[in-house]
Amino acid sequence: MGVKLALAGQDVTFIVRGDNLQAIRRDGMKLVMNDGTEHVAKGVKATNDYTEAGPQDMVILAMKAHQVEAVARDLPKLLGPDTTVVTMQNGIPFWYFHKHGGPFDGSQVHAVDPSGLLAELIPPRRVIGCVVYPASELVAPGVVRHIEGDRFPVGELDGSLSERVTRVSECFTQAGFKAPVLDDIRSEIWLKLWGNLTFNPISSLSHSTLVDICQHPLSRALAENMMREAQDVAHKLGIQFRVSLEKRIAGAEKVGKHKTSMLQDIEAGRAPEVDALVGSVVELGRLTQTPTPHIDTVYALVKLLASTMASERGQVRLQPA
Repeated sequence: MGVKLALAGQDVTFIVRGDNLQAIRRDGMKLVMNDGTEHVAKGVKATNDYTEAGPQDMVILAMKAHQVEAVARDLPKLLGPDTTVVTMQNGIPFWYFHKHGGPFDGSQVHAVDPSGLLAELIPPRRVIGCVVYPASELVAPGVVRHIEGDRFPVGELDGSLSERVTRVSECFTQAGFKAPVLDDIRSEIWLKLWGNLTFNPISSLSHSTLVDICQHPLSRALAENMMREAQDVAHKLGIQFRVSLEKRIAGAEKVGKHKTSMLQDIEAGRAPEVDALVGSVVELGRLTQTPTPHIDTVYALVKLLASTMASERGQVRLQPA
């Protein structure tokens, strides 16, 4: 996103660390598209100093959900009086119940914001919700390979068609993305989460790709059961799914031999994005008094895997026999 925004003429600042910072400063940020074409944003600003970056018109939070807290204390340095914060995390966001309405309005999602720090330092009134559909991977410092997808739907938390959400949509569209403004961003979040909360942990436990999971009868049945449980939870929160369960699974199968981001993390020895994708749904199941036995079981297993990796400082990868 940063590359395409910069090439569309936007004033982009990358906040990065380590090898990525040095690579972007030296060579620019490179995007390799799925057809092999390369785009390089040269001369962009790159820093690891939030004060140096200073207040921005728009801050795009492009890290994973469990990484937001680590940067939250520095984020206020990027915020001016009218700064918009676009959250791009998968899973249930920390702001989910802000202006939600109904009996759960204002509730805290402890799985993603246990201390309330995120809501305090990133005021939900600044937030524009965004759902990320493109798949990509960092293949080298300062180099991202695009796998598929170009949709970044956005929406105000109260569903309104505001001037600022229109500006965000136009900005993304001018950069070559599909970024429609939705009047119910939470339903779109659940549609993406529907797949993430099933295929990501199943893939990380089985070391299998999307098409493998969908075509193996037992894992496909497990995914279906988890998705039905999540659908029951979502319905109690007023969510309607615009596609069927079968179509959602077919969409995952169509992606093919793609490793989910959680499997990539497991193989690289990085902390997997478990709580926002799975733990949050377990929590909302308790909140709405909805049984989630299949989700609970998979959550317990992937949390154990993450804990074992952390204690052993290891990675888990399928090796050729």
